[in-house]
Amino acid sequence: MKFLASPAVTVAAALLLINGAEGTQSERSRAVAHFSKRHPTYRAATRAHSSNTSDYRFFNNRTKSHLVESLPDVHFDLGEMYSGSIPIDDSNNGSRSLFYIFQPKIGEPSDDLTVYLNGGPGCSSEQGFFQENGRFTWQPGTYAPVINEYSWVNLTNMLWVDQPVGTGYSVGNVTATNEDEIAAEFLNFFRKFQDLYGIKNFRIFITGESYAGRYVPYISSAMLDKNDTTRFNLSGALLYDACIGQWDYIQAELPAYPFVKQHASLFNFNQSYMNELETTYEECGYKAYFDEYFAFPPSGIQPPKYMNYSECDIYNMIYYEAYNPNPCFNPYRVIDECPLLWDVLGWPTDLAYEPAPSTYFNRADVKKALHAPLDVEWELCSTDLVFAGGDSDPGPEQQGDDSPNPTEGVLPRVIEATNRVLIANGDWDYLIITNGTLLAIQNMTWNGQLGFQSAPATPIDIKMPDLQWNEIFEGQEGYGGLDGPQGVMGVQHYERGLMWAETYQSGHKQPQDQGRVSYRHLQWLLGQVETL
Repeated sequence: MKFLASPAVTVAAALLLINGAEGTQSERSRAVAHFSKRHPTYRAATRAHSSNTSDYRFFNNRTKSHLVESLPDVHFDLGEMYSGSIPIDDSNNGSRSLFYIFQPKIGEPSDDLTVYLNGGPGCSSEQGFFQENGRFTWQPGTYAPVINEYSWVNLTNMLWVDQPVGTGYSVGNVTATNEDEIAAEFLNFFRKFQDLYGIKNFRIFITGESYAGRYVPYISSAMLDKNDTTRFNLSGALLYDACIGQWDYIQAELPAYPFVKQHASLFNFNQSYMNELETTYEECGYKAYFDEYFAFPPSGIQPPKYMNYSECDIYNMIYYEAYNPNPCFNPYRVIDECPLLWDVLGWPTDLAYEPAPSTYFNRADVKKALHAPLDVEWELCSTDLVFAGGDSDPGPEQQGDDSPNPTEGVLPRVIEATNRVLIANGDWDYLIITNGTLLAIQNMTWNGQLGFQSAPATPIDIKMPDLQWNEIFEGQEGYGGLDGPQGVMGVQHYERGLMWAETYQSGHKQPQDQGRVSYRHLQWLLGQVETL
């Protein structure tokens, strides 16, 4: 928090620095008017929807039992919204099913359908729905849910799915041992979802974050295998802070020390410990490997490396030490400090935190409103494995997922088939580190070449004015106009069908941390803009 010796004097000075108070206010008003004209779904559309089901595009005799009419503690009209469980086996007895939430696009109808998947593995996509890109949002430390002005529902029909089986409200015996089996189960669900809502010939976009960096490419590739554009017209994919390569070595261990050095003031390690980390970084071969292969164009194929956890686990050396100067250390967003904020999802950081109020999606009244299984103990991230292989088997985090890394086959295939794939990383994310993701890309061959041929350097300039907090600024004398367009919020780079985005001031969950930037990402994915 900044200390303001005198709010009136400070604000006045700030306004004078930006072409004067009157000029700044009128400039911002023009920006808001310009944006509203181009994107009429904003504000008016999010607040003015009819509760008359005759106006609902997807309401019919089969879907009416899935209609969500209200939600506890959400004190505004939900508009058209559906949720429920769909069996993934041919028996249709519901013993194995995936749970979903479906919010149709606000305003003019669209024949685009965007799927959003959270990661884990085993983390519920109710997180994405309730705190990232859904129609409304309830953020940690806040009193009540509010309209999400940057919701993706302004641009596309949105579908959030708890998958694989064992995640969130999705139930059944866990049988999958790899991503191909996960994808097959998802396509069974998706086919039945389309039949239920009468969806045909839609453009399909698969998106997600974290471990969904594995789900998304495999599901997308499975859709391409079907060669059926009536049901599976895959048109693009988007991956946030994604596990796409050799996660342990390339995306975590190797870039860990440079990340701490870059953000030294946030970690606040003493010099002797920084020296110890630097020694480990050099003696374990991380520095030599990074210096050789973090190059544009790539210097060659990266040799596979195997972790020496007994002496070279620099990632966990940093992770556990970080709790000493900052007991509320959050690897998903390293800028965070104490206190831990109460979170309706019960898990604001790596530490589960559930004081007096109960976890929202585990409440009986919420389950009933969402048509969710009443006997399921909802967890944000499952404490049980969602792969049948067991925790002694290979795969990221030893979760039993024995599929090859997406960069080795399915991800290049999706890029080449759609020429519309975006991979983005938040700069405050320690779990999946930005330069580690870039390094993984530099070891991937697509559309005839290895990696990016030139280094990312083009700014991402966000001209969209603030809409989420605008009413607060406008309601206080002297503050109107200070929440204008963000300006440069990252770096972008496009080659051969793949868009890369580095997002400033964001942790692991980019739609939650940087709604405007994420909104721009989606516009690009949908083909509405050609640059970020």
